[in-house]
Amino acid sequence: MTTPASFAGLLQTFFTEYLLSYKRASPQTVAAYRDTFRLLLQFLGRRSGRQPAQLSFEDLNVASILAFLDYLEVERKNSTRSRNARLAALRSFLRFLAFRNPEQVALAAQLLAIPIKRADSRLVGHLTREEIDALIAAPDRASRRGRRDHALLVTMYNTGARVSEIAAIRRSQIVFDRTTSLVLHGKGRKERSVPLWAKTARILEVWLKEVGGSPDEFAFPNARGRRLTRDGVCYILERAVEVAAKICFSLRTKHVTPHIIRHTTAMHLLQAGVDCSVIALWLGHESLETTHIYLEADLATKQTALGKLAPPGTPLRQFKANDALLTFLSGL
Repeated sequence: MTTPASFAGLLQTFFTEYLLSYKRASPQTVAAYRDTFRLLLQFLGRRSGRQPAQLSFEDLNVASILAFLDYLEVERKNSTRSRNARLAALRSFLRFLAFRNPEQVALAAQLLAIPIKRADSRLVGHLTREEIDALIAAPDRASRRGRRDHALLVTMYNTGARVSEIAAIRRSQIVFDRTTSLVLHGKGRKERSVPLWAKTARILEVWLKEVGGSPDEFAFPNARGRRLTRDGVCYILERAVEVAAKICFSLRTKHVTPHIIRHTTAMHLLQAGVDCSVIALWLGHESLETTHIYLEADLATKQTALGKLAPPGTPLRQFKANDALLTFLSGL
């Protein structure tokens, strides 16, 4: 007869076997789930008065999980989306729990019934062409760091890459050919190839020659030659915004993040007439529904559509043949 697995033991198995071996979850997913359970274990530990390693399945009940979700929103000031992301991590563990420990199926079913909270849907923020041009031109290209920052910002705008994708780019991912492209490793271990403008290709070619190194080294290393962190990319962007705002005053009132640059790429593609399905492939979206947020936010497209509709009280135009052959036939 086997001894029932403990809560701590199953949680360790969830990370070491289920996420890493079976699911092959990305490092970003593992890190997000890790942070969720850190917060949860610390909360349950304070609630029960026991160390996290001593917690049992009895501590994992509907009341405690609902209290944890309220704690995230009220005390930690998490947004509804962050709250839902934490709950999604917990749900993944609960499905694993029901599979590996049938004795806890009832508990898992109860907790899985906790609903996702509806979040307010807001229009996505993005930059204008003037703002993105000022931002890209901001780094001082007289210095090596400035040339790196300039190449990084140009690549971010050209590709619409996520911050995790842009920081992880290695030299081998940039393919110089008749059409230069960049291979990105996105969510769910999916690869996608994004074409680069000739201008972007020239900037990258010059930068990579300057930085040197093997194909496996990072294309945009930090000062120590290592991979840029998420905070490092955000710092580069903040510094560029500070300089660009002295020329482009509208940037002073905008909160610019790496994800805003990604939104900007999508909006400018849409405004240039690129189909939503192509934009979804460009950004690595799993579903077209994700890409529709740009249609909702694009006022110019709506204005064009409105221009095709006559306002109330306007007499309808009758069709008039303006072709010589049609006029001839109409006169028979």
